[in-house]
Amino acid sequence: MKVNAAVAVAAGSPLEIHELDLAGPEDGEVLVKMLYAGLCHSDIHITRGDLEARLPMVMGHEGAGIVESVGPGVTRVKPGDHVVLSFIPSCGVCRWCATGQQGLCDWGATILEGNLPSGRFAFTGPLGDYGAMCMLGTFSPWATVHQNSVVPVRDDLPLDKAALVGCGVPTGWGSAVNAADVRPGDAVIVTGIGGIGINAVQGAALAGARLLVAVDPLENKREAALRLGATHAFATVAEAVEMLQDETNGNGADKAIVTPGLVTEEILTENFDAVGKGGTVVLTGVNGFAEKTVNVPGAFLTFFNKTIKGSTFGHCNPTRDIPLVLDLYTKGQIKLDELITRTYRLDEINQGYDDLLEGRNLRGILVHEH
Repeated sequence: MKVNAAVAVAAGSPLEIHELDLAGPEDGEVLVKMLYAGLCHSDIHITRGDLEARLPMVMGHEGAGIVESVGPGVTRVKPGDHVVLSFIPSCGVCRWCATGQQGLCDWGATILEGNLPSGRFAFTGPLGDYGAMCMLGTFSPWATVHQNSVVPVRDDLPLDKAALVGCGVPTGWGSAVNAADVRPGDAVIVTGIGGIGINAVQGAALAGARLLVAVDPLENKREAALRLGATHAFATVAEAVEMLQDETNGNGADKAIVTPGLVTEEILTENFDAVGKGGTVVLTGVNGFAEKTVNVPGAFLTFFNKTIKGSTFGHCNPTRDIPLVLDLYTKGQIKLDELITRTYRLDEINQGYDDLLEGRNLRGILVHEH
């Protein structure tokens, strides 16, 4: 099958549209007609070189569509099923899946290489083998993926909203609900109100945070956070800390969730200082693997019982939590419609990422034209 797809060719360069050949599904694999894809900041980490990936690579790791056909041995889905693609696969049998930690599934080891678990590359073209981001490549109107990367969802759900639940929404929501374990009455800071941070706000609000402070330098992001559950919003962590100490008898925040586009040591340290005794800092945002962003006085960890923890996919289990989050959406307890600022065609993909970087969008959606 011939497809046009948005491809990262070299770090620091805009995405290019290439005509590629897409191989059909083999053992355990599924051909998905991709209808919608989310524009997530993690793609920028690849295109800028913050995270080293094998290039060329078909980008996109959030998506939703309909199963077109399946290869031998597929049991999770059938043709015609509506599916969300999970950026982390879940094999169901490795140590991590078996202990309820599907976000750490061993099958996720090659998501930055882009080959299927069998070792082959589904996309080929003028530059040879093309990887697929997170073994998906949702910036193609068709994708051959492994069944462990697809989660069936109800047919009556709008797939443009469901596309967001393959990464950003559960990552943010789970960072609050699972990783930070926000409890009713907690004081919570969320730093960085992008596609993940805005959903950390939603998760903390749903979990019962008494004080929920969004921190972002952009006024439109702060306003969005206030609409979706934040009780306060400030441009800096310092402003947030001053208010929280006044409201908590000097203790500060109970939980801090760190979700900026690029984590720095300064941002992490500010949030570590912002939480009080027994406080937890959840580090969901990233920087390059070689960047050292955690450098705090160990004595405060010891004497104040503070915790710093990382969180992939918000400690979510895709086969459980993707349907769960969508069910919360149908009940009005999580907002998805309000997240989508603008839609884009494939040939507008670079404009979409310019809008993301300039802070004009909460979330952008790529609409595939079939």
